[in-house]
This record gives sequence, C-alpha cells and structure tokens, in this order.
Amino acid sequence: MEYLEFVLYGLIQGFTEFIPVSSTAHLKVIPLTLGIDDPGASLSAIIQFGSVLAVIWYFRKDIFKLKSQSSKKIFDFFLDSKLLKSILLGNIPIVLLGGSIKLFFPYSFDRMLRSNVSIALVSILMSLFMYAADRSKKGSINLKNHNYFDSFLIGITQAFAIIPGFSRSGVTISTALISGWERENAAKFSFLLGIPAISLAAIVELIYSFNEINSFNFLPLIIGLISTFLSSLLAIDFLLKYVSSNGLKLFIIYRIIFGVLILLNL
Repeated sequence: MEYLEFVLYGLIQGFTEFIPVSSTAHLKVIPLTLGIDDPGASLSAIIQFGSVLAVIWYFRKDIFKLKSQSSKKIFDFFLDSKLLKSILLGNIPIVLLGGSIKLFFPYSFDRMLRSNVSIALVSILMSLFMYAADRSKKGSINLKNHNYFDSFLIGITQAFAIIPGFSRSGVTISTALISGWERENAAKFSFLLGIPAISLAAIVELIYSFNEINSFNFLPLIIGLISTFLSSLLAIDFLLKYVSSNGLKLFIIYRIIFGVLILLNL
C-alpha cells in the first residue's frame, strides 16, 4: 500500500506542477479525499526534485547544447547572459517573499492559507486571471527578444504561487500572455523560471522538516521520484503543445469545478 501511495503522490506532483492547476492544492486535497495521509512538507519537498529533473531533461538540448562537430560540451544556456539573468531576476521576488514567510510567520501562514476554503477560493479567483490572459491578444515576445522588465514582472506574480491554489505555472504563463508573450514561449519561460524556484522551495522544506526524512523508507521514495519524473515529462510535453494551439480554456473550467467541489464538500 505504501508503494501505491508514493506512486500516487508522484503522479499528482508531476502532472499538477506544470499543468496550471496547483500541485500544492492537489497534494493536500486528493489524498484527503481518497482517505490516505497528506504527504506533508518533507515528502512533498523530496518528490519535487523529480519535477526539477524532468524540466532539465526535457529542455536538455536548450540547456546543454553541444557545439557542432566538437566533443566539448558547451553550456550555451548558462552562457546566454540575457536568459540566465532573466531567470535569476525573475526568482528574486519568490525568494524574498518565501524567505520572509518562513522566517517570521510560517505557522500562521500555513493555518490561514492551506485550509480547504482558502484553496477553493484561490483556485476560482485564479481561473478569472487565467481567463483574462486567455482573452488577451496574441503577443510577439519570446525568449530571444524579451527584456528584463518582462522577466521581473513574471517573477513578481510567481511569488504568489507560495499560496496554495495559485499554481506557479498558471500565474507565470498567464502573466506572460497578458504582457504580450507568444504562447509557447510563455510556457517555456515559465518552466525554465521554475528550475531554481522549485529547487529552492524543496531545499527549504527539507531543511525545516529534516527530522521527518528518516521516517521514510528508501525504496518508496525512489518510486515516488520516478513517478514524479515521468509524469512531469508528460505534463510538460502536453502543456507546451496544448497551450500553443488551444490556450488555457480547459484549465480555467477545471479550476472552477475543482474549487466548487471543494466548497460543496466542506
């Protein structure tokens, strides 16, 4: 049973981290609905690394490009100072806000904003923001011609993803679309922006709940990581292709239904 639970945790994390429906909300609500334990902060942090690895693997050709006709690996992605600076700049707001919450009022934050009522209301509110983004005019900003203000603006809204129900990918993709980004590039930048954001969030949670890690068996954790990695790859591939041609309508409808169902079952 433990193995099946870890597979489930991995599937929830993987699919909902990149599809704009909020992984934190689903990791809390779905297990409770099915009558199994909430994975908790430490386990959630560990399996998040599966999502990080999936992004790196999926965009490996962009991140670790090989120089043509050379055996020497050239880290073109990291040498692209503009894109690297944009990603680092875009992560400043979430680092400052997340760090402040963890330092000054971690427990009150969890009590207020991790409740089912809060998750439901935020999910519905976020669907309205996504609707506005989906209705916005098609833009022309992409990874090559964007400026630092574009990335910082997306980074500011990414900070709201600390609140369960917002969805990091949902709020960043929506902000990018409203700001005039091309759909596919909006999703790509959201995923790349998430590499440090998800990694740092996972590391912080691990530090704060380090004592809980020893209570987990090694093999189920590995299974959970693999489950997260594979489902994250599927989610990234699906979202890039779907959003490019269909927009966010499907996820808007889902978020409204998700929020209403939570409220009806309180």
